[in-house]
Amino acid sequence: MPTTPSPSARLAVDVGGTFTDVALEVGDRQFTSKVLTTPDAPERGVISGVEKAVAEAGIAPGDIGLLIHGKTLATNALIERKGAKTALITTEGLRDSVEMALENRFEQYDINIDRPDPLVPRYLRWPVTERLNVKGEALIPLDEASVTALLPLLDEHGIEAVAVGLIHSYANPAHERRVGEILAAARPDLSITLSSEVCPEIREYERQSTASANAYVQPTMSRYLKQLDSDLRDRGFTCPFLLMTSGGGLTTLETAIRFPIRLVESGPAGGAILATEIARECGIDNVVSFDMGGTTAKICLIDNHAPQMTRTFEVARVYRNLKGSGLPVRIPAIEMVEIGAGGGSIAAVDGMSRITVGPHSAGAMPGPACYDQGGTQPTVTDADVVLGKIDPVGFAGGSVTMAPEKAGAALEREIGEALGLTGPLAAFGVSEIVGENMANAARVHAIEWGKEISARAMIAFGGAAPLHAARLAEKLDIDTIVIPAGAGVGSAIGFLRAPISYEVVRSRYMNLVDFDADTANALIDEMAEEAREIVAAGAGTEGLEEVRLAYMRYHGQGHEIVVSLPVRPLVADDTTTLHEAFETEYRRLYGRSVPGQQPEILSWTLSVTAPKPSGIGGLSAAGIAAPAATGTRSLFDPVQSEYLEAKVYRRADIGLGATVAGPAALTEDQTTTIVPSGFSASVNELGHLVLNRAP
Repeated sequence: MPTTPSPSARLAVDVGGTFTDVALEVGDRQFTSKVLTTPDAPERGVISGVEKAVAEAGIAPGDIGLLIHGKTLATNALIERKGAKTALITTEGLRDSVEMALENRFEQYDINIDRPDPLVPRYLRWPVTERLNVKGEALIPLDEASVTALLPLLDEHGIEAVAVGLIHSYANPAHERRVGEILAAARPDLSITLSSEVCPEIREYERQSTASANAYVQPTMSRYLKQLDSDLRDRGFTCPFLLMTSGGGLTTLETAIRFPIRLVESGPAGGAILATEIARECGIDNVVSFDMGGTTAKICLIDNHAPQMTRTFEVARVYRNLKGSGLPVRIPAIEMVEIGAGGGSIAAVDGMSRITVGPHSAGAMPGPACYDQGGTQPTVTDADVVLGKIDPVGFAGGSVTMAPEKAGAALEREIGEALGLTGPLAAFGVSEIVGENMANAARVHAIEWGKEISARAMIAFGGAAPLHAARLAEKLDIDTIVIPAGAGVGSAIGFLRAPISYEVVRSRYMNLVDFDADTANALIDEMAEEAREIVAAGAGTEGLEEVRLAYMRYHGQGHEIVVSLPVRPLVADDTTTLHEAFETEYRRLYGRSVPGQQPEILSWTLSVTAPKPSGIGGLSAAGIAAPAATGTRSLFDPVQSEYLEAKVYRRADIGLGATVAGPAALTEDQTTTIVPSGFSASVNELGHLVLNRAP
C-alpha cells in the first residue's frame, strides 16, 4: 500500500565496489534496496537503486527532502591505482620527499618489507624555483618562468591532474596559489590541487601525499558527482545533495568536488556512525563494529559511544596491515582498519600451497563465479554458496540471479584440485582464511591502540558481515553480536544519522611563552568563517555548534596531543589556561607531566556541526514470539566439518521474546544472518538481532 508522500523524506545512498545500497526514510517507515554497482558508470547503479526504493515507498522524487551520498570508489581507485595521471610540482631540491617518506622501517627486522610506491612517479615530480621559510617569508621569490616551462610537459605526458606541494606553504600559500593561477590560465581543463588548501598543515611528506591523493582521484570523482547531480535533477530530485565525509559529517557537493579525498572513507564512516548509535541505544559501552561488503571489510573500535578519531590514516597498507606500510592521508577521519576481504575477494592457491583470499576483488563485473556474468575465479561469496550460508534464490533482494553450480566448479578447479580437497572443504578453507584475515586485522588494530578486543560486543552489518560474524566472534573470543535492523545496507542507514559538519585545520606555530592572543583569534575567526559557510549551505545557520582544539606538545617533542580550547575570544591570560589544560591532558595520557618544559602549539582545528537528525523510526520488534520456520537448508558446520540441517526463518517473523537456537539461517532481502551451533539469536526491543554464544 503506497505511503503518503512526505516532504521530510530522506534518502541515503552508499556506492561500494560491488553493491550500491539505498535507504529511504519516510516518516516512521524505512525502505531499502541493494543493486549491483555499475563500475563503468556508477551513477547508473545509483539511479537504479534510488528509483527502486522510491517506487516501493510510493512517493515522487519531489517528495525527497534530503539526499545523502557516500562511496568507496575513491578508496578503491587508490588501492587499485586506477586514478588520473597526476604530476606533482614541488620546491626545487625536494622532489623526492614523497619517496623518502619518514625514512624509517615500520618492521625493523624484516629486510623484505614492502612499502607502497608514491602515487606520482619520479619522472612526473617537477621542481620550480622558490623557497619559503618556516614563518612563510620568501627566501627565494617564485620564478614564474620555471612554472611556465612545465606546460609542455603536461601535454607530453598526458597529465590530467596536478598536485602543488611547496615547502612551508601551510604558513604562506601565496606561491602555491600563483602556481595554480598560471596552470589554470594555460590549461583550463586541468584539475589542480593545492596542498595549502587540502592539507594546510606542517609535515611535508603527509601534506604532499594528501595533495597527490586528492589530485589522483579528483577528475574521476568530479565527473561522477556532476553527472549524478545532473541525472537526479533530470528525474525530479530537487532536494539538497550532501556528501558523507571520512570524519563522520556531511558536506556540500561543491566542497566534495573540490576535496574528494575527504570522502575516501565515507562509506565506512557511515557504518561507524550506525554502530555508535546502536551501541548508545542498546546501552553497550565498548563495541567493535564489523562492516563487510562485497569488496572490503572494515573494523572500528568504539568506546563509550564514540568512535576512535584520527587526523592521519593510511590507505592500501601492503604489509600485514601494519602501520607505516600504506599511503598517508591527512584529513579528519574515523579511525578504522580496512582490508581487502569482502564477498567478492578472489581466492587462489599460492606457490607454497596456501589458500590466499584478496585483496583483489571480482567486483560487480564480472563478479563471483556464481553471479553467472563471466567470472571464473572463486570468491568468498562462492564459498558461502557452497557452504549453505547463501540461498541462491532471492539473493540481494532478487537483484542478482545466481548459478550455484558455477561456484562449486570454480572452487573445485582453482582450490580443490591444487590441494586435494573436496568442494565443501575447499569452500571451508576459503571461508576460514578470510575469517582469519579479518580477525588478524582486528587484533593488530586493537593492539596499535592499546585496546582489548575480546571484552567487547560486536555490531555487524553490511551484506556479508552477518554471514561471517559468528565465526569471527569465535576467533576473537567475543560472546555477543548485534545485527542491526537493515544490516544489509547499514552504512546507508548510518548516513541518515550523521550531522552536517565540517572541520578546518591550520598549522601556526606558537610557543606559550610568546602567546599572541590577537594572532590566534584572527586565525580562529578565519577558520570559523570557512567552516560555517560550508555547513550553513546545507543546514542553515540555526543551532550550529563549534568545537576548537589545539595540537600541543612540549618543546623538542616530535608528536602532539589534543587539547580543547574555549569557544570565545582568547586573551593574554589564556597562556595559563592553555598550559594547565595541556598538562592535565598530558598527565591523563602518560601519568605525569614534565616539570620545567614549555608547551607549544603546532596546529589548530575548528569544527562546526549542525543539530543532529532525529533517530530513524520503524526499528521495533514487529514479529511474533514463536515464529515458524519457513524451511530447512544444509549448512556446513566448521566444528563437525559436515553439513547439518539448519532451520530457516524470515527475520521479520521473529519478535520480542523469541529465541532461535543454532544452527539456523535468518533471512531478509539484503543479507542473511547465520546462527551456527553454539549460538542463539533473539530480538531486542529496538528490533535488532542479538546473537549470544553459549558458555
